[in-house]
Amino acid sequence: MVGGNCWRTTGDIEDTWPRTTSLGFGQAAYCAYAGPGHWNDPDLLMLGKLGDHPTRLTPNEQMTQISLWCMLSAPLLLSCDLTALDDFTLGLLTNDEVLSVNQDLLGRQAQCVAKQDQCEVWARDLGDGSKAVALFNRSWGREAIAVHWKDLGLSGKQTVRDLWRQKDLGVLADGFETSVPWHGVVLIRVTALP
Repeated sequence: MVGGNCWRTTGDIEDTWPRTTSLGFGQAAYCAYAGPGHWNDPDLLMLGKLGDHPTRLTPNEQMTQISLWCMLSAPLLLSCDLTALDDFTLGLLTNDEVLSVNQDLLGRQAQCVAKQDQCEVWARDLGDGSKAVALFNRSWGREAIAVHWKDLGLSGKQTVRDLWRQKDLGVLADGFETSVPWHGVVLIRVTALP
């Protein structure tokens, strides 16, 4: 018997879009095994300078990876050179609203709630009663992606906040739709009106 609080669920990651997405989006099968004290680990974050070269992931792809790892409650293990952080990488690693999704005390791993072609919507419950929702575009072109409150088990008006931009997007009645760049993500928090 092996004890521990986290375990690798994958082989080794590489700083390529196909490998990163296959490992990250493949975590859906392990949702039942994640929670406080027991975490699924899809391997390292491929951000910034990796050894002797910058990551081969584009900025959108890096944002997608850290958003997905946060939605999965995965350990945020860095593989980059911390002495060579640029402003973009530092911003990815220090956005407190995004990191709060990963560190949420409820510890629920996100699940895919809607999928159409290469676009996926993942959602997870948060300890304060709100939901974190990630709209992922895995295609090679910009796509409009929508999430309907009914897909999240919600009804009525909800407030929406963009976590990467740290900006309130308003109160919406039935759902949220936005344009997502190729290999990109929009990460929002959805909260019921009081």
